[in-house]
Amino acid sequence: MDLITQLDVGGLLFGALATLTVVSALGVALARNILYSGFALMGTLVGVAGLYLFIGADFLGIAQMVIYVGGILVLILFAVLLTNRIGAVNISNQSVHLAAGAGGALLLLLLLVKPILDTRWPTLEAVPTASTARIGDAFLREYLLPFELASLLLLMALVGAMVIARRAVKDPSKTATDVRSLERLE
Repeated sequence: MDLITQLDVGGLLFGALATLTVVSALGVALARNILYSGFALMGTLVGVAGLYLFIGADFLGIAQMVIYVGGILVLILFAVLLTNRIGAVNISNQSVHLAAGAGGALLLLLLLVKPILDTRWPTLEAVPTASTARIGDAFLREYLLPFELASLLLLMALVGAMVIARRAVKDPSKTATDVRSLERLE
């Protein structure tokens, strides 16, 4: 039990973040309600962002929080909450063969725990350095052309989406026809 004697505040923080990530990921996979899965996904993404911050990757941690938790996940939750007739659609997670999967996961856990506890893990003192300045410098020097090409691609996608949306507003008869054809597919 050499691992237990080596635990400090950093180890406990890592354990808490890893536990949050894994338990929330289980909540995403096993929740029977899609809204609960979305909220569990938020816990998973926050846990991953915390792990990035813990290892000193400050840019990745903040980007994870802003882009995934602050943007994409909120968009997913709004889409779930604002979707009309979401109750009419039977979205369920039946968790087929849950017992067999749990047995396999438990067996894998037992196979992994012994080597983890028996290994003498080296402890290194990490020197905190800001990675954000280096990434910004790289974006403006070595990766300037790919960065600008990606921004032009995103701009073209935005203009294309606006053209499609404007066409739908100008010709509402096509929109109603499209809606009827989509309803037949359901």
